[in-house]
Amino acid sequence: MTRFFGTLAILLTLFGLTGCGYNQMQTNEEAVKSAWGNVDAALQRRLDLIPNLVETVKGYASHEKDTLTAVTDARAKAGQIKLTPETLADPAAMAAFQQAQGQMQSALSRLFAVAENYPQLKADQNFRDLQHQLEGTENRINVARQRYNQAVELYNGSIRTFPNFITNSLLLHLTPKEYYKADEAASQAPKVKF
Repeated sequence: MTRFFGTLAILLTLFGLTGCGYNQMQTNEEAVKSAWGNVDAALQRRLDLIPNLVETVKGYASHEKDTLTAVTDARAKAGQIKLTPETLADPAAMAAFQQAQGQMQSALSRLFAVAENYPQLKADQNFRDLQHQLEGTENRINVARQRYNQAVELYNGSIRTFPNFITNSLLLHLTPKEYYKADEAASQAPKVKF
């Protein structure tokens, strides 16, 4: 009889562990890390394209130093702020990162607006190629952000729902990750002076 209850206890424990969500939470956390890696790779591609773009514009619009300097400075700042999978749960780190990326986007918008005044620059093949590559990269960044936010939604939900939250509070101690939100500066068109 004791053996029966011992076996029953082991079976109930094993059955309980399969429904505790441990593996699912781990899988969801890895999906968040992977999605963040894709965002980071797309942002790095943008940073890599910018020096070539600035050099091309310099040849045609060298007196637009303020705009060129703003792009260079924004690129440097955006390149300095890095988020790791471990800091994705830190709202302050995510806010600083998003602000730097927003400044980069705004500086690039001003650069393209300035380029509109230079027909020779707009006709330059290098500039057009870089502009197309950057547009494609911006689309990749947008898709990667959306996929990251979807992964965060799934992950955050998995650590907060029953019975997973019990497993999390007892074993894992996972914290919710921050969503990638649009920068408030992105809601306004850039101001360009000619």
